[in-house]
Amino acid sequence: MAYLAGVGTALAGNEYAQETITRAFADLVLGEGASSSQHALVERIHAATGVRRRFLALPLEQYPELTGFGVANDVFLDVGVDMARRAALDALAKTGIEAHDIDYVMTATVTGIAAPSVDARLVPTLGLRDDIKRVPVFGLGCVAGASGIARVADYLAGHPDDVALLVCVELCSLTVQRDDDSTANIVGAGLFGDGAAAVVMVGERRAARLGLTAPRVVASRSTFYADTERVMGWDVGGSGFRIVLAPTVADIVRANIGDDVKRFLADNELDVAEITRWVTHPGGPKVLLALAETLSLTGDELELTWESLRHVGNLSSASVLHVLNDTMAAHSGGVHEPAILMAMGPGFCAEFVLLDW
Repeated sequence: MAYLAGVGTALAGNEYAQETITRAFADLVLGEGASSSQHALVERIHAATGVRRRFLALPLEQYPELTGFGVANDVFLDVGVDMARRAALDALAKTGIEAHDIDYVMTATVTGIAAPSVDARLVPTLGLRDDIKRVPVFGLGCVAGASGIARVADYLAGHPDDVALLVCVELCSLTVQRDDDSTANIVGAGLFGDGAAAVVMVGERRAARLGLTAPRVVASRSTFYADTERVMGWDVGGSGFRIVLAPTVADIVRANIGDDVKRFLADNELDVAEITRWVTHPGGPKVLLALAETLSLTGDELELTWESLRHVGNLSSASVLHVLNDTMAAHSGGVHEPAILMAMGPGFCAEFVLLDW
């Protein structure tokens, strides 16, 4: 059994209203010769994301200087590692656990490449021990926050005295393609933001010594959908990460997620009506509406997810952990109740985590 001891978050240092980002993106991608109708199309697509503001790795005026993948990746290493450090320190500060107590660290990203990996670069900056067990993960995308919690919980089940740290860091703005006026690139530029999040988790015996009773991970399930490789992901080339984002994402959610969640709950002797908290990844308005429909959620169950989407955008793997942080702040006490944490990502795939809150 694994327990969530604390969650920390960090956002990039440049905050902008959505309308300001939209104008800068249109100027960058469409160029000076673009028509008013082209600008209007970008404005409509960005407005439809429901995002009101975002935090970016760089000031907007510096994005035209990202002339290739190497330049953008250098920014990822500089800004991303610092954001990962800040998120980890925020999580640790909420637990009373020191960095040198951590036995295992997993890092996840899909917006930059590093060797030594992000977790290795955190060892000296956080003061981690030299015998730390490290697992860098690349490629899970938006699902990595949920999958990371599930896989760290798997580790802690066999190491009940240990402390583990999960860190997700995504600088999505660095992946925007300046020569691509496709709908996918326009949507991505209007939806995704830059952020990091960290979760300190402890094994059962360590939790008992710390007096922790919840939230704890009860069970998890991974689900992979066949023939969906081109639904979401990256095409990687000389200019970096070119987004793959099919318009069928919400359709896949609507057709599959509800039944999969219900089967997962049934296997744990629960049903949807018994879930008191839904910690979900803010994939976008169409995805959230499809999720609410397929799970028959009619009230404010997803309100914290909608709020996260409005105020920081989709942060890929870090997003569901930002929602988790908000949920823990809003629901700090009470009796043990079941909650679901879930996210979806490239593959197309989903991860469901059952929590005892």
